[in-house]
Amino acid sequence: MSFPTTGSSIQIQSYKHNGQLHRVWEETVILRGTSSVVIGGNDRIIVTESDGRQWRTREPAICYFNSEQWFNVIGMLREQGIHYYCNLGTPFTYDGEALKYIDYDLDVKVFPDMTYTILDEDEFALHKIEMNYPKEINDILRRSLDELCSMINQRKGPFEPEFIENWYERFLEYR
Repeated sequence: MSFPTTGSSIQIQSYKHNGQLHRVWEETVILRGTSSVVIGGNDRIIVTESDGRQWRTREPAICYFNSEQWFNVIGMLREQGIHYYCNLGTPFTYDGEALKYIDYDLDVKVFPDMTYTILDEDEFALHKIEMNYPKEINDILRRSLDELCSMINQRKGPFEPEFIENWYERFLEYR
């Protein structure tokens, strides 16, 4: 698998299980790009939804993708502290055009005090039936949700103290 080079600017594209494009984030700057980990930064970028609607992010964010984990993490730097938004989905791929993954609906919102809420379980249940998610996918996602919650509780990976701040400092060097 190829991987994006440090300092390059790429798109991030999420898809649904049925192959339909779900969302596109423009202009994420690659801070670290390897075959196993991609860390990117962006600030007030345009996001395009599958129906064509567009909106702009409100704050700087650091994005963390791992090729072996069925989730990705976005750390948003807000005045009240770092808020995280975690998407359960396939490990990323990169094809030279964009970093891509399949979004499987379940999300985890993490607050600055490291408490969290699991979101969109109803959407996951509906899409599991509508798009006929295989049992293996359901099992992987449940294990991945447990792994993600454990990382949050233990403050590991992108949830380590100062992880987001340190990568944000690097992001500022590219602006």
